Amino acid sequence: MALPGAGFEYPEVEVTWFKRDLLLFANSIGCKADELHFLYELHPKFCAFPTYPIILPFKHKDQEVIDFYSRTNAIPIPGVPKLDSKRVVDGQRKIEFRRQIPTSSNGRQFLIKSKVLGVYDKGKSGTVVETEQILVERIGSKDIIYCRAVGSGFYVGQGGWGGPKGPQTESFPPPANRLPDATYAHPTNAESALLYRLNGDYNPLHATPEPGAKMGFGGAIMHGLFSWNTTAHGILKTLGDSDPANLKEFQARFASPVKPGDILETDIWRVGKVDGYAEGWEEVRFVTKVKGGKVCLSNGKAIIKIPRSGLTSKL
Repeated sequence: MALPGAGFEYPEVEVTWFKRDLLLFANSIGCKADELHFLYELHPKFCAFPTYPIILPFKHKDQEVIDFYSRTNAIPIPGVPKLDSKRVVDGQRKIEFRRQIPTSSNGRQFLIKSKVLGVYDKGKSGTVVETEQILVERIGSKDIIYCRAVGSGFYVGQGGWGGPKGPQTESFPPPANRLPDATYAHPTNAESALLYRLNGDYNPLHATPEPGAKMGFGGAIMHGLFSWNTTAHGILKTLGDSDPANLKEFQARFASPVKPGDILETDIWRVGKVDGYAEGWEEVRFVTKVKGGKVCLSNGKAIIKIPRSGLTSKL
């Protein structure tokens, strides 16, 4: 039996970015002055931080702010009750990289191709919508894939409509009874979400206290993708010499909200060579938590190439 909404394809969306967009993104996720190739457009190796494409489904071609609620509510999913985007949070995100994006889309045509993989009814707690988003460059009649992302949105309190519960998510726990190989800390402040939203994710939940209060969060919370992207940066900086070519895959589940001002701490474990990959590629597991508080990113997994200058292995 077909899953409700599964296979539904959204209209293709053209996306654009400029060097300034890449500079803003790198600044907003914590890139440092010793990573000028992400922060200075005249650096001889200037490039995009690899997870930048995750923002493009929000940004589209816009340079001006947009109405987040109108955009995300624009297209209903057939066979599924209409869902309210004023009560949605991230569930899980995974991105796989095929090739590095250019530093500007100017003069080229890039598109996001999106489809629904499944819609799952979790009862009173809410509904999960799982989607696939592929960034392609269209050259004539051919689409060149740059990256593929799979993500889920959790629509709080909007379940109980009789849909399928969905499959159990595959787990990637860290090694038991072993200290992490490294820990990376990233502080936030009261303005962190207000800066990050300028990348194109203008959900009011992350700017003003009223939406978060209605959802039981007690006020504004950080973007889930802020924590996700800052953690990707921490792992690439710690293990991969901040070289975007050294990150092949990254994923994590959003476990609990982060408040502006929290300090994020990521514990990182190297777990060995990845089958099917060339020598040097390794699987990494990680957990990000709020210092003194709860885990905010669980089920963390990355595939990364660790150069000789990277962290000394404890395996």
